[in-house]
Amino acid sequence: MLKIENLTKSYDKKTKALDSLTLSVNEGEIFGFIGHNGAGKTTAIKSITGVLPFDSGTVELDGISLSKSPIAYKQKIAYSPDNPDLYENLTGIKYINFICDIYGLDGEKRRLNIERFAEAFEITADLGSPISSYSHGMKQKVALIAALAHEPKLLILDEPFVGLDPKAAHSLKLFMRELCDNGGIIFFSTHVLEVAEKLCDRIAIIKKGVVIKEGFTSEVVGDSSLEEIFLELVE
Repeated sequence: MLKIENLTKSYDKKTKALDSLTLSVNEGEIFGFIGHNGAGKTTAIKSITGVLPFDSGTVELDGISLSKSPIAYKQKIAYSPDNPDLYENLTGIKYINFICDIYGLDGEKRRLNIERFAEAFEITADLGSPISSYSHGMKQKVALIAALAHEPKLLILDEPFVGLDPKAAHSLKLFMRELCDNGGIIFFSTHVLEVAEKLCDRIAIIKKGVVIKEGFTSEVVGDSSLEEIFLELVE
């Protein structure tokens, strides 16, 4: 289980980007995190990955505290940001292998996973080229392969479908569900509400750093659409 309790973050010590954010995500769940620009989504995501320090609160994965045991916590997660900032002097395959080295992924398992994800994302032929020559979508694919290859317990994605072609987006959805079917957890943000409605087991809507609605997707949506519920709540 991923447990986030009373997570608070302020950039100027006055306005809270996150205000006592409390959420829990169980094994096997795809959890959608939704909000308009500036609502606090990316701040929350960077906080629970350990990229951004938070002022107070706790983040735990399977009882391992991000604050108390950051290395043990980070060994169990993977993160793909909305705008991948990769080492552009490396080739795609060298970058992926670099990330696999960090997580200690063994040779055969590494090879099979990289081949599988690269083929699904149709980028195998380009992995020997420098990342500096890649489009945004290609960089996104490389970041996703690097994140998926070591089979993390928790996969955190910020706008993962931006820049992906339809086939790659479909493959990613299948991989997300597969990871959760094997006991993993997906925590992701998206502006594509139709995708969130169809893909997520549970969702949370955030506004000004506060969760204003959270629950099973079917219960949150009810007889409406997620788009209608979202617009009603944020306005």
